[in-house]
Amino acid sequence: MKLFFHKVTNCEYWPFQVLYFPIYFLWAYYAVKARSVFFFNASNPKIKNGGFMMESKKQIYDLLPKKHYPKTILIHENSDFKEILNLLEENEIDFPLIAKPDIGLRGSGVKKIKSVSELADYASKANFDFLLQDLIPFEKEVGIFYVRRPLQKNGKITGIVSKEFLIVTGDGKSTIEDLIKQNPRFELQMDALKAEYGKQLQQILSQDETMNLVPFGNHARGAKFLDGSHWITPELTEAINKVAVQIPEFYFGRFDIMYNTFEELERGENFQIVELNGAASEPTHIYDPKHSVWFAWKELARHITYMYEISVENHKMGVPYLDHKVGMHQYRLHVAQNNKIMNF
Repeated sequence: MKLFFHKVTNCEYWPFQVLYFPIYFLWAYYAVKARSVFFFNASNPKIKNGGFMMESKKQIYDLLPKKHYPKTILIHENSDFKEILNLLEENEIDFPLIAKPDIGLRGSGVKKIKSVSELADYASKANFDFLLQDLIPFEKEVGIFYVRRPLQKNGKITGIVSKEFLIVTGDGKSTIEDLIKQNPRFELQMDALKAEYGKQLQQILSQDETMNLVPFGNHARGAKFLDGSHWITPELTEAINKVAVQIPEFYFGRFDIMYNTFEELERGENFQIVELNGAASEPTHIYDPKHSVWFAWKELARHITYMYEISVENHKMGVPYLDHKVGMHQYRLHVAQNNKIMNF
């Protein structure tokens, strides 16, 4: 009951369909104006479906400057495990590493892999293509939303979210499970954590010993999102813009970035891109617990308007909107893919 009221009274936990309900009307308005439900396809012409659905993460990585993302290999479903190990060796990717679906959503199927046996288990269960990546060495993570009009040389940052990982701190007497139960945000992840850690949750951490239970900043996996939009500076905007303009026909989306210090990030140093999200990107600073649902609706409306305006401009320059029949087929594939990964 405690967890139920925690979810009801914090809009960051509301189901997607509930939080976005008023936004559907704005989407319908823009769809009528564009004469296409799938106008978003034109927002990022080089990314499949603009990055709204069924986009391959590997194909997006291939558009990025190589120095700005971790070494990544694509593993096809039902690949021979010896071949997987050979690819790791050839690409000099060592354990621990990150495994995640090539086409996925909201962190589903993402896992830190510490050994060959864990990788074998992941590969045997994965009924989808997946990526294996070097573990990024930086500890801090932010999501930076970037927008640029097609004929502009410089874009702008429209929001920043910083992320606090699901980290428990020992007191020398409580089990990891007990520590998790002390925080409602963490306790909501209990089923997933039990499935991943099993009996390890009964261990007792020593005084002040910390353990990062989910080493990536995903809200659906327990990370706390904090609005860092006050960090937007001309220097940071310039650093992000230098990366964004190297990505062919990229105009709208969110960089998820791990970095060392903010000062270095402003200088464009010591950071790597975890993922680049396109038209389906959320301005995730709305999930800061301090924000109201009214703030969330305002920010969602603002960013969908950016996406619509960029799509229209690209369309006027010859970028087609997605055909309705093709778009519906892609949507059905998207739903099926997500159901598959959610059940992984």
